[in-house]
Amino acid sequence: MLLAFFPLRFDSREEVFEIPKGTWAQRMAGNPVSILPDQIYLALGVRDLLVLRNLDDVPQMFGPTLIMPGQSFKLPFELASEYEFACTAHASGQMIVVVDPEPTVGWHRLLWRVKKVFR
Repeated sequence: MLLAFFPLRFDSREEVFEIPKGTWAQRMAGNPVSILPDQIYLALGVRDLLVLRNLDDVPQMFGPTLIMPGQSFKLPFELASEYEFACTAHASGQMIVVVDPEPTVGWHRLLWRVKKVFR
């Protein structure tokens, strides 16, 4: 509990999401595919990176990026904000990435860490 009051520094942390093989075929067959969450939460203060791995047989779009089969895409964020991306692997065709800033040292940091655990 005492650690919540002290800043911690880490190398960047990867939040990895995989697009499994057969995702596109399932979507084209009209089956619901829910492999990715509606919202992804990252933290600017611990330098989270969003990593998408395309294990499917077809290319997938994430924002303006085409992720070829077998490739990964890493996206770092430099501003805390809410970002909306077009995503062909997502059931709704859209995905929201919420990048939280690192709170100030003290109770705010503890609440931020607790919130991150329960998401």
